Amino acid sequence: MVHIFFAASIQRHIATPEREIEARTLGDAFEAVFAAQPRLRGYILDDQGSLRQHLAVFVDGRRVRDRQHLAEPLGEESRIYVVQALSGG
Repeated sequence: MVHIFFAASIQRHIATPEREIEARTLGDAFEAVFAAQPRLRGYILDDQGSLRQHLAVFVDGRRVRDRQHLAEPLGEESRIYVVQALSGG
């Protein structure tokens, strides 16, 4: 099963405990989480269904580049980390 983890900076807005889910793509994983936490969708995705700019998502240690289609394939034991991107200087 895929393991998905949301950083504390996201959980402070919406409770999103880490969990194990069945998913073949990153989009499938998010849909599984949104089914349990519908309010989270608006925080993670914009009006076009793309990842919001203030987020960084990592699958198995690699940053997700395709922020629009969310078609990143997942393995049976993939780990997804969703964190707020830092900016500034």
